[in-house]
Amino acid sequence: MLDNVTVDQSFFDTFPGAQVNILFVDGIDNHNTKLSEAERRKMLNQAMDQAADEFLGEAQFAKNPVVAEWRKAYQSFKKKKGARSSIEALLKRVDKETGISTIDPLVDLYNSVSIANGVPVGIEDRDKIQGSLRLGVVHEGLAFQPVGADKDEPTLEGEVAWYDNNGAVCRCLNWRDAQRTMLDENSQNIVAVIESVNPVQAERASIAMNRLAELIEVNFGVKPLKNVVLTAENPSVTVTD
Repeated sequence: MLDNVTVDQSFFDTFPGAQVNILFVDGIDNHNTKLSEAERRKMLNQAMDQAADEFLGEAQFAKNPVVAEWRKAYQSFKKKKGARSSIEALLKRVDKETGISTIDPLVDLYNSVSIANGVPVGIEDRDKIQGSLRLGVVHEGLAFQPVGADKDEPTLEGEVAWYDNNGAVCRCLNWRDAQRTMLDENSQNIVAVIESVNPVQAERASIAMNRLAELIEVNFGVKPLKNVVLTAENPSVTVTD
């Protein structure tokens, strides 16, 4: 089980002034929430409308600020061909008006927060993480089986990834999660992360994480353990003091 989260200096060397928001929550019951599927659908639709108004204009999709700044960030490290920030994938569905399906209460909550605030929100099952969860520039060959894949797709030399003692947890910064640590409907103890590489992103990220903490407390009846920001000056946090 995860014991701490640490952002390596290599990440801050790649993105000076970056920050990472971290939220720990225990005791979620994803089968028991106040939110009906219809309410979750409404929440997602409202988030998509907000994103369309705030982050997607008349410009070509790639030139909208949220998309453009993450594409620029992804040019700073070695990545798998076609890898994009997770928020770009969500905003593309908003832009194309294809919609975002409900999945389960917790996933729907964090997807709505991600879309509404234009930030990449990731959540992992802490019980499935081995030792420390770290973010940094990694070496070639860290084991990684993507969600939905049937074979290993190891990391590249110089890639930025989340990793633990057993391999990569999320490749290419926030692009794709590993099958072994992914959130599922039985997950109870979680860690949520939002990476930011500039001050504008950082401001939205803190608003988003506070909103996610609030929604989890209201709809699951559990108060988050910690809601912190990691920086180059304060790069690590333990689950419990």
